[in-house]
Amino acid sequence: MKRRRSPKTRFPMILPLLALSGSALAVGSADAPTEVEASRIQGRTGVEVNAEGDASLRRSGVELKADSISYRELTDEAVAEGNVELRQGTDVMRGPAVRLKVQEQVGEFDSPSYSITRNTRVGQPGEEDSRTVAGGGSADKLHFEGENQYRLEGATWSTCPAPDPDWYIRAGELKLDYDREVGVARNGSVVFKDVPIFYLPWIEFPLVGQRQSGLLAPTVGQSNKTGFDLTLPYYWNIAPNYDATLTPRYMSRRGVQLGGEFRYLTEKSRGQTQLEWLPDDAERGGSRAAGSFRHLQDIAPGWTTSINLNRVSDVDYFSDLSSRLAVTSQSNLLNRAEVRYAGGEWWDASMIMQGYQTIDGVAPYRMLPRLALNASRELGGGTQFDFRGDTTYFEHRDDAMAKGQRTVLYPQVSWPLLRDAYSLTPKLGVHYTRYELETPQSAGAPTSLTRSLPIASLDGLLNFERQVEWRGREYRQTLEPRLYYLYVPYRRQDPDQYPVFDSAAYDYNFTQVFSENIYTGDDRIANANQVTAAVTSRMLDRNGVELMRGAVGQRYYFEDQRVQLSGSDPLRTGRRADLLAALSGLVHKDTRLSTDLQYNPRDNWAERFNLGVSYQPDFAKVVNASFRYTRDVLRDLDLAAQWPLGRNWYGVMRYTRSLREHRVTEALGGVEYNGGCWVLRAALYRFATNQDDVTQALYLQLELNGLASVGASPVNLLRRSVQGYGKINDLPADPVFGQE
Repeated sequence: MKRRRSPKTRFPMILPLLALSGSALAVGSADAPTEVEASRIQGRTGVEVNAEGDASLRRSGVELKADSISYRELTDEAVAEGNVELRQGTDVMRGPAVRLKVQEQVGEFDSPSYSITRNTRVGQPGEEDSRTVAGGGSADKLHFEGENQYRLEGATWSTCPAPDPDWYIRAGELKLDYDREVGVARNGSVVFKDVPIFYLPWIEFPLVGQRQSGLLAPTVGQSNKTGFDLTLPYYWNIAPNYDATLTPRYMSRRGVQLGGEFRYLTEKSRGQTQLEWLPDDAERGGSRAAGSFRHLQDIAPGWTTSINLNRVSDVDYFSDLSSRLAVTSQSNLLNRAEVRYAGGEWWDASMIMQGYQTIDGVAPYRMLPRLALNASRELGGGTQFDFRGDTTYFEHRDDAMAKGQRTVLYPQVSWPLLRDAYSLTPKLGVHYTRYELETPQSAGAPTSLTRSLPIASLDGLLNFERQVEWRGREYRQTLEPRLYYLYVPYRRQDPDQYPVFDSAAYDYNFTQVFSENIYTGDDRIANANQVTAAVTSRMLDRNGVELMRGAVGQRYYFEDQRVQLSGSDPLRTGRRADLLAALSGLVHKDTRLSTDLQYNPRDNWAERFNLGVSYQPDFAKVVNASFRYTRDVLRDLDLAAQWPLGRNWYGVMRYTRSLREHRVTEALGGVEYNGGCWVLRAALYRFATNQDDVTQALYLQLELNGLASVGASPVNLLRRSVQGYGKINDLPADPVFGQE
């Protein structure tokens, strides 16, 4: 039975000998007193104190407990035996015996088990979060080599809870440096479920998830384009604001590819460079390469510059060598350089050089260069002045295409009247465009063209509110009718005279019906004498959070369309545009509905219809179903889900089928297992970039929390494929892999 201790009693240090029972004693200096407590204490003050029976020693956050403790004050050394427990903050060590110089933190612990916990900051600068990381294990012997310095013999280390971790590092010698937050293991291995999976003659690894130079876990995958795919990256933490990753990659069907990334962040700049090179493609033949460079620089107060360069050796590079749909579906690679000056709170200017490498489709025009000026300022009396102007030289690699200079000036004045119950904004502007063409749009067409026209609009909105009660709860419902009138006179813009440098038809939606032009860019300004009527109703809870939103709107024309983008485009002649309707929000506490409709009242059919339902009752529990329809273009069914299967297993899937083409365009099936301190993921992914080309990829990943992940990570693929996907273990992303 444990003996009850007496209340602490302090004794004057003039007594030369001690022989006390059930007492406490304070020795040492007043600045750092050492407090000893036990059932029996004996010894000589200033020399040695022996404590037996439920003994403890405390000093400055260090607490040592044991069956017996001897403390030698002259050398500041404590020797503890029997059921020893050493605590310092949240760090705990247990074993049969320890010898420790308390202040210097130097000594040794026999056959300890240990748990060391630290807080760290993870994430990008300015977006960091605090994280608690615990690591522990056991050892034949632990050597204290100063504060935060530990050297262990015959040791294990893991972030899994003791005493039977699912995975651990086993090492002949293990050094834990919690000043640098780095561990070094020699003559060791990684053991998973009692099976060694890696032999490690030497490894340096992070103790709290921070960046650390060294070999990263290999990435292993399989696809029908690359065959067996193995990447063995090396991460180089050059400095707190510089790092690099070298990524040699072996593809059984292609060969050996060399890749690398360099990142930097300074007080006035940041950027990254990525390069890939395949010296000899065994299947296609010849060398293949890809590269990108991104840079943002503060030049001087108000002055910034940015560069974004991207290049591949051939147009099939991504479809052959990447298994990510977000990459393989790219049509053009942007190359852009910009210098910008923010001259004050109300204006800014920029110069842009922009071009593309075309992967698929028609190549866009290059801007060489574009000079732009934008301004926005309140003039007083409620008057708002806005200005947009630019002059751009457009060039195309096809010599038959028109090229030359286009200048646009568009000053606008508005008088917004804003109130809680309503708003009314009249606006008037003049849009001026001038072309000086080196190559005309067609043979015999003029090379100098000018277009000037006024643009007037009136935008009015009413806001009605009422309190409603439903199922015993109070809500606030709004009714927001809106009218938007637009007038733009007709100016002749013959397609055989006016080029199309950067214009295209807008998609018809709720945003476009309240805009000034049906075309993007400045090459076409459509005539307009029209009004848009719409009404929106929202349901808000008592905190103002929007629960449901419904809207319906339609545009009415008072004159026919006369401006075309090209000579083959049909001209609208009807008086009513398509009807738009949308409804979205929570239909149940866990179920969200989203639907929109574009209905053609002239021909009595739907031009576009989308319906989506999402059920998400809890974390890592989500089911999504959607149907997308565009007349004569698209009819797709999309199902996606993540759901617990029981016993820590989770299933993930996505199935997208084109009902119009009777084929599967994207399919994903996978499982995840959460082992607490490790996660296993497996996923099979199939997607079609076009009707004749299908890519299949296998992802298999073992993630050891706090150490590394082995295999190809499907996490970002799962996040993109399943809206609402929850990562079942929350850890910082790998510095290289697993990022879309």
